[in-house]
Amino acid sequence: MTPLILRSKWKTTLLFLALIISASSFWFTSELVSDLSKEERKKIKIWADASKELQEVPLTGDVPLYLYEIIQENRTIPRILTDSSGNILTSMNLNPAKENDKTYLKEQIELMKIAHEPILLTFADKSINYIYYKDSTLLTQLAYFPFVQFFIIFLFLVVVYIALSISETSEQNKLWVGMSKETAHQLGTPISSLLAFVELLKAKDKNDIIAIEVEKDVQRLEQITERFSRIGSKPVLVDTNITNVVKKAVEYMKIRTSPNVSYVQEFDDSIDIYAPMNIALFEWVIENLWKNALDAMSNMGEMSVSLKQTDHSVFIDISDTGKGMSKRKFKTIFKPGYTTKDRGWGLGLSLAKRIIESYHKGKIYVRYSEVGRGTTFRIVLKKKLEE
Repeated sequence: MTPLILRSKWKTTLLFLALIISASSFWFTSELVSDLSKEERKKIKIWADASKELQEVPLTGDVPLYLYEIIQENRTIPRILTDSSGNILTSMNLNPAKENDKTYLKEQIELMKIAHEPILLTFADKSINYIYYKDSTLLTQLAYFPFVQFFIIFLFLVVVYIALSISETSEQNKLWVGMSKETAHQLGTPISSLLAFVELLKAKDKNDIIAIEVEKDVQRLEQITERFSRIGSKPVLVDTNITNVVKKAVEYMKIRTSPNVSYVQEFDDSIDIYAPMNIALFEWVIENLWKNALDAMSNMGEMSVSLKQTDHSVFIDISDTGKGMSKRKFKTIFKPGYTTKDRGWGLGLSLAKRIIESYHKGKIYVRYSEVGRGTTFRIVLKKKLEE
């Protein structure tokens, strides 16, 4: 079992255990609260009976000591005694500072009516009293305990999930770096051979157009090899004229694009725009976006590139008239492995996002897209990186 699959199983197992613990806690605490609530009602009834008996003792008679003990010992359950007209006779175990505040006591009675059914006291003279009460502080706190426990479990799961996700991402990054460096290594030998053959062609005819174009492609392969070999290393960023880089990358792709694709340049290439970048990696992003656009148009339609700047940022937009996409896919397309093609690994846009956002501290996103009308990708670069 691979580490990635093992971590995925751990996430599922932790979630399952958390649900079991939470459900068990809710059930157990609910049962406990129910039992304690019944016990508290029994205590209130005992207190009510003691109060009734105490009031019915003749003035000349002896008062049993146990009645006073029952009344005095019950000091945890908040309660209010009223007559049949609702007049408050006594209150116990409420806020001492508000024991004479009639408004406060009436508010408490309303809350107690909601919490529990009042206990009726009927005396020998046919007079009636009502005892209103609510749960003790301890019982109230216990009722909230499952929610506190659930919150703690949730925080624990979040921390564990983040830790496993970081570990998973690190594992994926190591895999990508290893694959990239191995690819660069494997490309080295055939590129060297191609360079030698190009030199032989040029020796026969220095102006051979085919030899010149093949040489450009071989040089491009060398750049690609260098890009793969640099993955996993921190790239060096230098202030660069973005206008020239974009124009050069697009011109290279134009020559290798179907004649059924028209190209519109929506920027003035005589205006220099500078920003810190790694040219090799940035050209890779432009090429990826260009190729995705061509695939979306099935090599037939219109491509446009615009370049704008503000005091702090540079905006590069690459648009096509392809099949477009729904808004729910705007973020999904940048995830590793996502692809709509029959062939490919779905890494192009994911790598583009990493190059722009992780290395250049910029942004790349879908600015606009509509099914059947095309897509516009936007790259935002900072003119000066924060130190």
